[in-house]
Amino acid sequence: MSSYRVGYFVGSLSSTSINRTLSRALINLAPSGLEFTEIPIGDLPLYSPDYDGSYPPEAVALKEAIAASEAVLFVTPEYNRSIPGALKNAIDWASRPWGQNSFDHMPAAVCGASIGQIGTAVAQQSLRGVLSFCNARQMTAPECYVQFTPEVFPGSGEVTDEATRDFLTAFMQEFRIHTERVLTVLPRS
Repeated sequence: MSSYRVGYFVGSLSSTSINRTLSRALINLAPSGLEFTEIPIGDLPLYSPDYDGSYPPEAVALKEAIAASEAVLFVTPEYNRSIPGALKNAIDWASRPWGQNSFDHMPAAVCGASIGQIGTAVAQQSLRGVLSFCNARQMTAPECYVQFTPEVFPGSGEVTDEATRDFLTAFMQEFRIHTERVLTVLPRS
């Protein structure tokens, strides 16, 4: 069985992010053969084409982290019915300069948690549109909308509700299958 390097993005900059808690649970429930590294986004300046000739060190590090990954996982909250500005900014940096899109043919999956019942569904649709433009190879099913409660996600990667744990385990298994399928057809250099 092959092993794959997965870079993951947490869309929230909050120190108490429920999506960071969700990311720990996803990593804990992932099948063997996936190695995870967080790709930080908090220190990036705002993207401008003025930087295209000379990227700042934070943006160079971002692109290098994505290049070191064979797949990406986005775990994001929903802000005002869309994705957080920091996550969009990171995607803008990674997809530029023109012709040097870091997400081109990259296997990708999207998940997110909110305290509301729709669990970031609208943000994920917004993110999917951006990733489509970036030519990422998205896992389209199962979709992963999580209603977060501290009782179900007490921390340290635990998930106390059996149905939620089973769903997230299946999601991560599908992500591994998706990654292998994409990389078999479109190997990353």
